[in-house]
Amino acid sequence: MASQEEEQAQPFTDIFDEDEAERSFLLSKPTCFIVFGKPGSGKKTLARKVAQRWNCIFIEASEVIQMNIQQGTEYGLKCQELLCQGQSIPEELVTEMILQKIESPEVAHFGYVLTGFPSLSEEYMTVPQQIQKIMNLNLKPDILINIKCPDYELCQRISGQRLNPVSGEIYQRSQWDPQLMGKHKKEKDQDEEEDEEEDEEQDEEEEDDDDEETGKGPQKKLDSFQQLVQRPEDFLENAEKRLRIYKDIVLPPLEEMLAAQDCRYLIEVDGSQEPDRVFEAKKSNMKAYVASDKNDTCNYCCFNNQDELFRALSSYKMIAPRYRWRRSRWGQMCPVALKEGNIVMGDPEFAVSFLGKMFILSSQEALDKFGLNPRPYLLPPMPVCPCKVFVFGPPLSGRTTICNGIAQNYKGKV
Repeated sequence: MASQEEEQAQPFTDIFDEDEAERSFLLSKPTCFIVFGKPGSGKKTLARKVAQRWNCIFIEASEVIQMNIQQGTEYGLKCQELLCQGQSIPEELVTEMILQKIESPEVAHFGYVLTGFPSLSEEYMTVPQQIQKIMNLNLKPDILINIKCPDYELCQRISGQRLNPVSGEIYQRSQWDPQLMGKHKKEKDQDEEEDEEEDEEQDEEEEDDDDEETGKGPQKKLDSFQQLVQRPEDFLENAEKRLRIYKDIVLPPLEEMLAAQDCRYLIEVDGSQEPDRVFEAKKSNMKAYVASDKNDTCNYCCFNNQDELFRALSSYKMIAPRYRWRRSRWGQMCPVALKEGNIVMGDPEFAVSFLGKMFILSSQEALDKFGLNPRPYLLPPMPVCPCKVFVFGPPLSGRTTICNGIAQNYKGKV
């Protein structure tokens, strides 16, 4: 009975009330993903595509390390020092960088796609501790994606990988092996001939173009693939060893955790297919889990004056026919400056759209803050124009007393 009374006490959200719906969206938790899978199953590739599709922040150990080094953060300087000394980056430092990224303002707004967790290394935390750490985050993962792939196919895929030492790109066997490339090309040509039987003239032109390209294209590819090398971890015996470690250490606690999750938010993927096919196959399924194509992002535009701004934005990227952008309740004032207690008029050069409304920021710094996470600047209590009072008078006239009284009454600062 108590739970029913509590539910009845909570007011219903009117979806037709724009202010209420906007507040509900700003207070909502961003959608977060986590991708599991065996070593070499394509977790990073799939996670990157999901992050691009749903406009999330892609979080992975190597990406986080590279970002900290490029930005010159405290963690990045430590990593750079260790790498210059020929040492490996400790697991504790990597975990701290990942957790710091998850707690960043942009992740609080856009959400994240996490992969590579839990790791095979148990130097800092055991696998059950890593799983518990993930599930106890403030931004818990909403959708869990588990990539499944047979061990034999996975070992063959890993042993067929080659690295370009110049660009750092990794190529699968189907991308550098001439026999497999020719086989795939024949299959593709056959499919195109079957699909385009209706227009014979266009088929003949395309076949001629394909014949001309096959004379030079493969030779160029073969020349570029001669410099590819095989990494030690991609050797067949090393790949089999990593899979055994994964099945012995990571898989039992991971399967126990996945079994306890709601099956509606658990997606199992066939990892034996190509990464692009895997993503396209599961994209429609994930739409059932995510209510929309992700958070409304900020669209940036640059204009010279206010009239041109409102005239252009009113018809730019309309949400629906006859639905145009509108002024926000902040008007031409900068919401970031108002949140900080200052009245600053926005510059049309830093105009941005969010939730179908126009916000005009005052500087590039304010624009960057608003772009990372606009929610703190738009949530109640709404920032109002600060009232600044100047009290002056002759000495010993009671200026301090009046100032303290006004500040106490209106919750101001002397």
